[in-house]
Amino acid sequence: MQSKLVLVLNCGSSSLKFALIDSQNGDEHLSGLAECLSLLEASIIWKLNGEKIQEDLGAGAAHREALERLVKLIQDEGFNDQIVAVGHRVVHGGENFTASALITPEVVKGIEDCATLAPLHNPAHLIGIRAAQAAFPSLPQTAVFDTAFHQTMPENAYLYALPYKLYKQHGVRRYGMHGTSHLYVSRKAAEMLGQDVAETNVIVAHLGNGSSICAVKDGKSVDTSMGMTPLEGVVMGTRSGDFDPAIIFHLVDKLGYSLDEVNTMVHKQSGLLGLSEQSSDCRFIEEGMEEGKPESIRAHSVMCYRLAKQIAAYAAALPRIDAIVFTGGIGENSANTRKEVIERLGVFGLKLDEQSNLDARFGNDGCITTADSNFKALVIPTNEEWIIAQDSARLAGV
Repeated sequence: MQSKLVLVLNCGSSSLKFALIDSQNGDEHLSGLAECLSLLEASIIWKLNGEKIQEDLGAGAAHREALERLVKLIQDEGFNDQIVAVGHRVVHGGENFTASALITPEVVKGIEDCATLAPLHNPAHLIGIRAAQAAFPSLPQTAVFDTAFHQTMPENAYLYALPYKLYKQHGVRRYGMHGTSHLYVSRKAAEMLGQDVAETNVIVAHLGNGSSICAVKDGKSVDTSMGMTPLEGVVMGTRSGDFDPAIIFHLVDKLGYSLDEVNTMVHKQSGLLGLSEQSSDCRFIEEGMEEGKPESIRAHSVMCYRLAKQIAAYAAALPRIDAIVFTGGIGENSANTRKEVIERLGVFGLKLDEQSNLDARFGNDGCITTADSNFKALVIPTNEEWIIAQDSARLAGV
């Protein structure tokens, strides 16, 4: 049988997450993370055959050095002749990319053009793409866009109530992110519910350092909480989510902030970090809650209230709700977050199954509501890498 392994890369500004995935069945043969790139403590860690191994990359090692070590690892383990493509996760494709694409100079230019829409992400993806092209010059490389799944949103969902010419002339509209996750999880939810994807209506909550909610009608995205950029929506690790835009004028005109300072604040100093003044990590926040720290309780309460409010709002986008689905690092592992959100959604006839909620974490999926609830709340571990691998293999002609 012809090999269908795809090397999936998710490049951040100082990190490189990688996985070697069988595009046919989703089996993961190798996975790992290079982090602290360009810093003194640059290192790489990988998991192979159930064993985790960590190595220093050398002070100042960057993405190229990380990929060179990854290439050697792949060669040493005999995988190099089995790889058919390299798939890159790309956060923002704007309106130019409504589906995954083989990477060409024109595609690279399109990703560059969208960099202002995802300033924390697209520039990092371009670093990874260029380094991977140098490391794997003979393999087809693909870009799988987080925004593509949301291109089915209707006009009344993606337009802002701003002068229409801003959309027509400059593409100012809502795009949404986390599309590969929402796509995978909504498909998996239909399978767990025993329904056809094309007849399934779910609300997916992808919760992590970056979070978004998505209304999926008949298997297609019809609304999502992130907007033109990954800043809009619910409370995140360091991102503010929704707030009154007039606050920006107040900060600049009355309090003396520069626009650069405001930009840094809303992207890197807000969210859980800003509310708690302690940490952007939900695990740290929950530890503080257990210790009765008011700043941790405050941050978690605001996050959960905003999550529940956004989920409830998407009832207006669907003819019915078959399930609410939690995924992502927080969605999959934080029983406290799921509990508070579900309890706030009691108006929909949801009742939390306390034990199932505690059991559904650390890679386990399942239903966390009682049998007499009006519909189900599910926990489904996401698998964006498999979606990327499938698309990449298809585009590579495998």
